[in-house]
Amino acid sequence: MRVLIVQSNEPLGKLWRRHLERLGGTVTIAETGTDAVAKIETMEFDVIVLDLVLGEGSALTVGDVAFFRQPNANVVYVTDTTFFSDGSIFEHSANARAFIESNTPPHDLAAIVQHYGQPSSGDEAHRNQAPG
Repeated sequence: MRVLIVQSNEPLGKLWRRHLERLGGTVTIAETGTDAVAKIETMEFDVIVLDLVLGEGSALTVGDVAFFRQPNANVVYVTDTTFFSDGSIFEHSANARAFIESNTPPHDLAAIVQHYGQPSSGDEAHRNQAPG
């Protein structure tokens, strides 16, 4: 499971990384929107943990780039605000799979990410299909 964590709070990002690595994940951290977009354009991810409130850059832009560059990557949005608490994030982000609070216990976040980081049988068939 290849995971990108987009989190401006470095200690929190590292905490999440440790929990995901315990579950066998290969984890990359980006602290800004620009860094996240660069990683999405050069690396492959199964799941992206994306904080809606970044210190620099737009989380929705990162989500849009992820959808176009890596349509099979699932996005788990996290936030410490009530913005999008009505569930409308799922209308704005085509690959949004979950929306949770930033203060969710790290082992719970890791379990959610692990769930969405596993390929479905349809994804495997698509990835193994020969072009043309």
